[in-house]
Amino acid sequence: MLKFLRSEKGFTLIEILVVVIIVAILAAIAVPIYMRYVEKARSTEAQNAITAIRKAFDIYRNNYGTTEDYTIEDAMKDSQLGEATVKHWEFEVIGSGVTGPKKYVATSTADFPAGEGKQVTYDVEEAQYHGYGIDSYSDEEATE
Repeated sequence: MLKFLRSEKGFTLIEILVVVIIVAILAAIAVPIYMRYVEKARSTEAQNAITAIRKAFDIYRNNYGTTEDYTIEDAMKDSQLGEATVKHWEFEVIGSGVTGPKKYVATSTADFPAGEGKQVTYDVEEAQYHGYGIDSYSDEEATE
């Protein structure tokens, strides 16, 4: 009887469990990495828009010596941002005048795939971006 059972082809329960555990471990490693890339990609949309808006403010300041009369709506129009970007992000400029804005803020709208209220900011004095998809992973990458 034992000889007859050994000729059966198939997988044992232990072999199937080992494969399932290996797949689960790989998924546990891959999913957070994938989510990190998705957040960074979505954040890049806001960063690119902020860069275009910053350039519009710089051009206006170079031409007129101040940005007091220049609004964010003017900058967005001059930057020619894409429809998807305008649909996903709301932009705000903090500070104005002779030296130009001090901070640029992009806040996600309800149409944004990751949800409403995510913020990406650019601090002019630091010359750095902060917020969604940026700060949450920069510390981890520095240690890798």
